[in-house]
Amino acid sequence: MHLAARKLAITGGRVIDPAQGIDRVADVLISNGVVEAITDSSSGSAPDGYEQIDASGKIVAPGFVDLHTHLRDPGQEWKETIVTGTRAAAHGGFTTISAMPNTDPVQDSAAVVDDVMRRAAADGVVRVLPIGAISVGQKGKQLAPMGELADSGVIGFSDDGNPVADANLMRQALSYAVELGLPIINHAEDKKIGAGGVMSAGTVATRLGLAGVPAEAETAMVARDLHLADLTKARLHIPHISTMGSLVALRSAKECGVDVTAEVTPHHLTLNDEWVFGLHGEIPAVVGSEAYDTNTKVNPPLRSRADVEAVIEALSDGLIDIIATDHAPHAATDKVCTYNEAAHGINVLETAFSSVFQLVDAGKLSVVRLIESLTAGPAAILKKDLGSLKKGFSADVAIIDPGSKWVVDPTKFESKSVNSPLTGVELAGRVVQTIYQGETVFELSAVAGAKQ
Repeated sequence: MHLAARKLAITGGRVIDPAQGIDRVADVLISNGVVEAITDSSSGSAPDGYEQIDASGKIVAPGFVDLHTHLRDPGQEWKETIVTGTRAAAHGGFTTISAMPNTDPVQDSAAVVDDVMRRAAADGVVRVLPIGAISVGQKGKQLAPMGELADSGVIGFSDDGNPVADANLMRQALSYAVELGLPIINHAEDKKIGAGGVMSAGTVATRLGLAGVPAEAETAMVARDLHLADLTKARLHIPHISTMGSLVALRSAKECGVDVTAEVTPHHLTLNDEWVFGLHGEIPAVVGSEAYDTNTKVNPPLRSRADVEAVIEALSDGLIDIIATDHAPHAATDKVCTYNEAAHGINVLETAFSSVFQLVDAGKLSVVRLIESLTAGPAAILKKDLGSLKKGFSADVAIIDPGSKWVVDPTKFESKSVNSPLTGVELAGRVVQTIYQGETVFELSAVAGAKQ
């Protein structure tokens, strides 16, 4: 990271700021770490006293905001740390990430949250917002001290991969959350329905001889939580939604006035269960040694082609509110094993934008909606002054080269982990520079020939 000039002008780029309805070629002026102005048009040069960044031919967007990040710190630093996780975020254009509570110890007390925030402020290169646990130790037996966690600065509550199975405990959590004005984020899975499954149920699972997880494992939990949110009038946020049945329940709830938002991950938008064959989505005539790609094992599992098309359409029309990464880094030993033994999770931060940009190139999603789902959308859920280039907001900026093509090589990730099924895949639409609070925290040209 280098210290930014007091005044910075990003000139000539296509400025897309959905929060303000801006989509035009203009200059973004930054002063003392905050946005000073977006001009009506581009002068092509910087005003006197401003350092210039020439963004001609590029997209200039607010820094991305992620509501679902696993930093593994404290307790599993061999997978990821605050330092490596925030650097990975910066490489992906993210200037704000939300740290899930499944750490060791769990983020179920102010002391743990305070420690994470103190170290994030000292060592992180982007903003880290904490998510508190719903229950003590994420065990689903006793509510965590939600008021204490709210006072410590958490932006919501989740037991992450341990969904709250007890409906009455979930009702209590939602009720308390109303008073605190914060959302409940419950992992959408009834584990009894999906017990023993390692990938989505269907023809691919059958052909590979792997136990399948029915889509209803997700849909049943989504439906339950929507009804409880309606009962309590609480804010519910559904993470990583992935099935057609869940979308039906979500649409009905929104039409009935339930206060609910939902996210979808880049991998559930762009990959399907056929990727488990290990051939980047191709279906082999004969199952070979490439199959059982453990880097495709994730929870919720990669779904059918029909489910993927459904969530793309739902994101495009706004039924699904935002994209969140569910960045889940793992050690090599967690994935170099059988599919049954492998850990769930995909490394996402550094590939998120480029992978979904494929949908823009395919005409399935507008670039404005894509950027909105990564900026204004999550900022609205957080109810924070983020995700926009409004005057006075923190100067958090992602500069994107829509024509830049690159081949995914996880060994060059900033993340400690390499568990990505996109290895060797060519993507387009690359983040080339990330600015956080007026300081450049990632610049592709600065790492050319090294970590690209």
